[in-house]
Amino acid sequence: MKKVVVVDQEACVACLACTMACSEAFYKEQVPELACIRIEKEEGKLKTYVCVQCGKCAEVCEAGAITANKKGVYMINKKLCVNCGKCVEACPNGVIVKSPDKEVPSKCIACGKCVEVCPQNVLAIEEA
Repeated sequence: MKKVVVVDQEACVACLACTMACSEAFYKEQVPELACIRIEKEEGKLKTYVCVQCGKCAEVCEAGAITANKKGVYMINKKLCVNCGKCVEACPNGVIVKSPDKEVPSKCIACGKCVEVCPQNVLAIEEA
């Protein structure tokens, strides 16, 4: 299975380079709220949320638009998606994004853009 993992949470400084790169990749604009990765402060510490490729989004997709590819990455088929938003609600890490002006939500496809731009090496791509 291929996925983005947090390898050193303590090193995160919330520079948001990862969120900017992600939103740029999906939406061609740097808007952290549109990223499929999020960084939040919880109990005084930073926490990075990434897609763990758990498949809960696929389980609730009544249209069958979300399936795993050969590498175990869950992908959204834009032609099958009916934009109901159930995948967004089901995501335990809150990293499936439904932009109000787009017909289809977006989710991490383990492209690695966030990993490439992180100056602190907080993230990595894991292939198991």
